[in-house]
Amino acid sequence: MGFYAILTGSAPKHGTDGTRLVRLARSTMAVAAALGVFSGMAAEPTLLPNEQAFAFSARGVDERTVEARFVIADGYYLYRDRLKFAVEPGTLGGPALPPGKVKEDQFFGKVETYRNQLVVKLPLDAAAPGRLVTVSAESQGCADLGVCYPPQLQKVTLSLPSVGGRPGTPVEAAPKKKSWLN
Repeated sequence: MGFYAILTGSAPKHGTDGTRLVRLARSTMAVAAALGVFSGMAAEPTLLPNEQAFAFSARGVDERTVEARFVIADGYYLYRDRLKFAVEPGTLGGPALPPGKVKEDQFFGKVETYRNQLVVKLPLDAAAPGRLVTVSAESQGCADLGVCYPPQLQKVTLSLPSVGGRPGTPVEAAPKKKSWLN
């Protein structure tokens, strides 16, 4: 945007010519931009809500197996020994958790943790082809910033495939909200 001097026929008064106004405007904008950058750097980091930091979903793999999945946001981790799963109706066999990465944690000492993604097969004690089941996952995790979340319980209800059927689609515990623009 340019500023133009308006000539009135009289001699310009000291400090009111267009060049000085442009310089003043540019200087003011430069100071405002610099202050905006510095104030942004001093802001506190924003933590994700629990259900976004540790997004849980599950799907029926077959009539006797549910696959539970956590997608763990960058900069966050889940504790292996703080994971518990349940299914209703019915009971689970022992889920086989994969080994985690050992970490010396400032809150809990030496622990195993998961980052990025965790996939666990949950065996059902009894076959339930075509039945609706509710899968519950209790978990606890922290952010690398040194903030730990309280334990959370997430649930999804899904349909198990019929005998010989294809695995189901994952059901998210906290589905992403759709935008009017998408």
